[in-house]
Amino acid sequence: MDFYNCFLWLQFAGIGQVKDRAPYKYKDQDLIDGTDSIFTHIMLPEISIFPEPKDMSRKTFRQYSALELKVKKVYPIAKTAALKLKEYNSVYLSFTKESERKAYIKKIEKDLFAEYEPEIRSMTVSQGRILIKLIDRETGQSTYEIIKEFKGGFSAFFWQGVARIFGHNLKSEYDAVNEDRMIEYIVWQIDQGLI
Repeated sequence: MDFYNCFLWLQFAGIGQVKDRAPYKYKDQDLIDGTDSIFTHIMLPEISIFPEPKDMSRKTFRQYSALELKVKKVYPIAKTAALKLKEYNSVYLSFTKESERKAYIKKIEKDLFAEYEPEIRSMTVSQGRILIKLIDRETGQSTYEIIKEFKGGFSAFFWQGVARIFGHNLKSEYDAVNEDRMIEYIVWQIDQGLI
């Protein structure tokens, strides 16, 4: 009797395996002999796992909330800095004479100070630290490297010294996996329009 029940249920065993579409996307496809294909790349969707606020301790939640407010304040500045740097870099490289480049840098400095000085001066030390990291995230260069590229090594060294007095490091690099993972989560939420 068990043998016959096995055959009776075998016909239903494969029904759950049929899928209308795959949960992943095929990026490249190579054809073999024009009839068969092999998928060389399969792009799986990105999965981000972060703790829910309800799973955090009260102290951790307060720290997270404070960090969220700081990131919300400085992230738009970092994004703007990345856009402006791209724009300035293309114009800067178009000049052939060093005197033209220096005049252009002075003009940029004057414009940036006029636009952002009040906002930057009102930042706390921790907001400044986050801004330095986010500039590295958005541009792919540390703030020190950006200053060195446009103003020279001496100027970069000078501003690094000034930053050190206030507890900053212009050479700080963004570490989305370890040290700055909560900042990365907040930035991701901002980009997704969740906060």
